[in-house]
Amino acid sequence: MAVLTEAPAPPAGVDFGLTEEQELLREQIRRFAEERIQPGAQERDREHRFPLEIFEEMGELGLLGMLVPEEHGGAGMDTVSYVVAMEEISRVDPAVAVTMSVTNSVCCWPINRFGSEELKRRVLPELASGGALGGFGLTEPGAGSDVGGMRSTARREGDEWVLDGEKAWITNAGHAKYYVVVARTNPEAGKRGLSAFVVPSDAPGFSVGQPEEKMGLRSSRTAQIYFSGCRVPAGNLLGQEGHGFKIALATLDHSRIGIAAQAVGIHQRALELAVQYAKDRVQFGVPIAEHQAVQFKIAQISTELAAARVLTYNAAALDHTPQAGRLSAQAKLYASEAANRACQESLQLHGGNGFHEDYEISRLYRDVRVTTIYEGTSEMQRLVIARHLLS
Repeated sequence: MAVLTEAPAPPAGVDFGLTEEQELLREQIRRFAEERIQPGAQERDREHRFPLEIFEEMGELGLLGMLVPEEHGGAGMDTVSYVVAMEEISRVDPAVAVTMSVTNSVCCWPINRFGSEELKRRVLPELASGGALGGFGLTEPGAGSDVGGMRSTARREGDEWVLDGEKAWITNAGHAKYYVVVARTNPEAGKRGLSAFVVPSDAPGFSVGQPEEKMGLRSSRTAQIYFSGCRVPAGNLLGQEGHGFKIALATLDHSRIGIAAQAVGIHQRALELAVQYAKDRVQFGVPIAEHQAVQFKIAQISTELAAARVLTYNAAALDHTPQAGRLSAQAKLYASEAANRACQESLQLHGGNGFHEDYEISRLYRDVRVTTIYEGTSEMQRLVIARHLLS
C-alpha cells in the first residue's frame, strides 16, 4: 500500500487574496469608472465617439502606463494590479478598456521589454502619462492567425528602416501616436525573417484608413494603417533583426491576460444586470427571480465567473514563469467563452427588453463577442495550450 507523502508546496501566486494596496486600487478605479466612464457609455456607443477626454484623465491616474517602470514615467505596478484595473474599467465600458489594454499590453510592454534604453526614454514617458496612445500592427488583410503569411516589408537604408505594406484591424488607429509594428526584413527566412519596430504616426509615409463599422466596441476606433516608403530611425528596431516573431508571441502571451480581465469585467456586469432584472421583473404575479429556471441560470453565470476570475488572476500572478504562455491562453480561452455565455443568458433573462439598445445588456452582448477572436481566436488558444503540454 502506497504511503501518502506531503504534497509539494504550490507555486507562488495561487493565493488570490489581494494586497491592501490592490484592494484600494480596485476601490479607486471602480469609483472613477462609475463616475467618469459609465455615464455616457450608451451614447458614445450609438455615436461611435472615441472619448479622448477620458483617456487624458486615465493617463493622469497612471492607468495607461501601469506596467511601465517608474524611471520611465510609469506606475511600475505588477500584472495582478493591472488585471484589477482592467476588470473594473471593462465592467462599465469594454470599448474604453480595449484602448487601455492595447496601450499597456501591446505597445508599452514590448517597448519596455525589448526596446533600447534610448528608445524607452524617448517613447515610454509620453505613453505612460497619457500624452500619447499606443497601437499594435501584426494582423494583415491576408494574414491573421497565420503570422508567417505576412507581406509587409522593412528594409535598411543607412540610419533608417523603410516600411511598405498594410495592417488591418488596428485598435486606436488614427488616435495612437506610437505603433509597435511587425514586418518582414528577410523574405527568405520565413518566421525568422520578421522584425519589430516602433512607428510614430508622424513618420513620413504613414497613413490611416477609414474607421471600420463594427458590431461592438463601437466607441473604440479600429482601422487599417498603411506604410508607403515609411521611414523610421534605425534605433526604433525592437530587439534584434529577425526576432519579430518571438517578440510578437511574447507580447501576445502577455496581452491575453488583459483580454481575459476584460472578459471577466464584462461577465461581472452581465451577472449584476441579470440579478437586478430578475428581482425587478414581475411575471405571473411574482418576480422572475422566484422561478427555479431563472435561479439556475444565475447560479451558472456566477460559478463560471468565479472560475474565469481564478484562471485570470493565476495567469497574472505567474506571468514571469515558464508556464506563462499556457496560463494566459487558458485564462483567455475560458474567460472569453464564459463571458459570451454569461451575456447570452443575461440577455435571455431580459426577454424582449434585452434586444433593445436602451438596455445595457444589449451593448455588452455586442461588445463581448470579439473577446473570443482578438489576441488570438479560441481555436488558436487551444493550439497554444496543447503545444505547451505536448512539447
